[in-house]
Amino acid sequence: MTDKLRIALAQLNPVVGDIAGNLQKAVDARREAAIAGADLIVFSELFLTGYPPEDLVLKGAFQRTARAAAVDLARQTGDGGPAVLIGCPWLAGDGKLFNAVLYLDHGEVRGYRAKVHLPNYSVFDEPPMSSNAWKNRARRCCWSRTARPTTSTSSTRA
Repeated sequence: MTDKLRIALAQLNPVVGDIAGNLQKAVDARREAAIAGADLIVFSELFLTGYPPEDLVLKGAFQRTARAAAVDLARQTGDGGPAVLIGCPWLAGDGKLFNAVLYLDHGEVRGYRAKVHLPNYSVFDEPPMSSNAWKNRARRCCWSRTARPTTSTSSTRA
């Protein structure tokens, strides 16, 4: 047993919506990490889908494609090479969708952790990935770039 853990950091530029292309970048980076003797390779938040996925994350086909890519990458870890920590939208067993980091090793998705501290300011206005929150996010983003709706506090009586 070794007393060292060699970690490779993949500082790459995933493309929003290009899951196949991002998966290939991850596969290539993992291959390079294996050659360098890494035990683990770490990718950025939502790497497989690109960040920020915005409304794409609401589409079932997009979610299924991202999950399939994650499972494909997980299968490749069965070769004994580096384990993987990678960001991906993840649909939990209870049907909730999360911005998650996945732990891939020994040929499978071994676990995930959902993001819990969501920033809510400026360009980082990120609600939990539930359908209502993401639908409302689009509305808030538009309002933040234009005048906010106004409400009247006065009332008139006839």
